[in-house]
Amino acid sequence: MYPLTETYGLPFYMQYLAHWPEYFQVAESPRGEIMGYIMGKSEGHGEKWHGHVTALTVSPDFRRLGLAATLMNFLEDVSEKKKTYFVDLFVRVSNKVAINMYTNLGYIVYRTVLEYYSGDPDEDAFDMRKSMSRDEYKLSMIPLQHPM
Repeated sequence: MYPLTETYGLPFYMQYLAHWPEYFQVAESPRGEIMGYIMGKSEGHGEKWHGHVTALTVSPDFRRLGLAATLMNFLEDVSEKKKTYFVDLFVRVSNKVAINMYTNLGYIVYRTVLEYYSGDPDEDAFDMRKSMSRDEYKLSMIPLQHPM
């Protein structure tokens, strides 16, 4: 069994590495084990220009060490350098641990996306956002009132 919760096919990883290598970070233990990784991208136009967290995963053996927060800080730093307005991510509504962590990092629930997960049509997602310094008035964090 692979200890990381997010696994994609090699072509998916290669696409991200080719297009957004600056948004890919792997954390490795001193013994050479993969502790976790984050991958993302920047996309959008105008005030919708943003960083996006595509995947964040930490192996169960390395959880509760602050690694996820460290990886999120890395992605936010890249997004700041790219002068994005905000960073967004999608998280399962049922994943209370992750939602709490993202909230503690300054993210808000921007909107609910109904039936977001194709493998589980009953599972909705929260689109969570955090403004970057370019969004001086935090306009990107004004939540939408209705689910999509």
